[in-house]
Amino acid sequence: MSSSSVQQARQALGQRLREIRKDSGLTARALAALAGWHESKCSRIEHGHTVPSDADIRVWARHCDALSQTEDLVATARNIDGMYVEWRRMERAGLKGAQEAAQPLFERTRNFRMYQSWVIPGLFQTAAYTTAVLNTIKDLRQTPDDIAEAVAVRMERQNVLRSGGHRFAALVEEWVLHTVIGDANTMVGQLGHLISVGSLPSVSLGIIPMGVPRGSGWPVESFTMYDDRQVNVELVSAHLTVTQPREMRDYTTTFNELSAISVYGSAARSLITRAIDSIE
Repeated sequence: MSSSSVQQARQALGQRLREIRKDSGLTARALAALAGWHESKCSRIEHGHTVPSDADIRVWARHCDALSQTEDLVATARNIDGMYVEWRRMERAGLKGAQEAAQPLFERTRNFRMYQSWVIPGLFQTAAYTTAVLNTIKDLRQTPDDIAEAVAVRMERQNVLRSGGHRFAALVEEWVLHTVIGDANTMVGQLGHLISVGSLPSVSLGIIPMGVPRGSGWPVESFTMYDDRQVNVELVSAHLTVTQPREMRDYTTTFNELSAISVYGSAARSLITRAIDSIE
């Protein structure tokens, strides 16, 4: 999704509401009259120029006999303006603040599902690996240099792995294991740590082998699912938040497909060990 995502999402919502209106047999003018709106309001919503309020959507659904779609439409509209946040905006005051902002989400989540096609999942990273990752981000996005503080926040966050009451299912593409972040020592230490974390009772670690047939489970952008409430997607330029139930189900399906072609247990450890040997 590009920087035009918000406008695209507004237009998609408007198109969906237009279809609901047409299916009901109402003209835009008739719907506006029933709702007590200026006749141009329906047009502005349907063309993506205006994001409807919760009340607008409930009125629209009621008059168009689409009450069963109300909550899904409301969730979609609420998510639009907050769904796409540029990394530069999130990190303009430094990386520490961006790390701290995520803490409440991690504390209240019970079931984490993570897919990584870029790097080792953040909760499973060593301090040295995280330092290398954040230094790259700092140079790329020209953020203030508060790497040590940001790393400390990230390491503190990992206490959730052993705090009880949380489950972690992680899927990692095998090529991530062979992508040297930092230097060889950093990477070998990270892979050894990944084996250790993968053995925790609360953790399910799957590795997607290179060369596995991809009938389904096509490689996609990295994402994390927080219970069934929210998905955070990592894009090159921005952070995408998904809360719309229909899109959440798409990520659930994708995660399940990727999980089906992953290997676990001793097979996963073997792939990690092979990566360690290749780096050494």
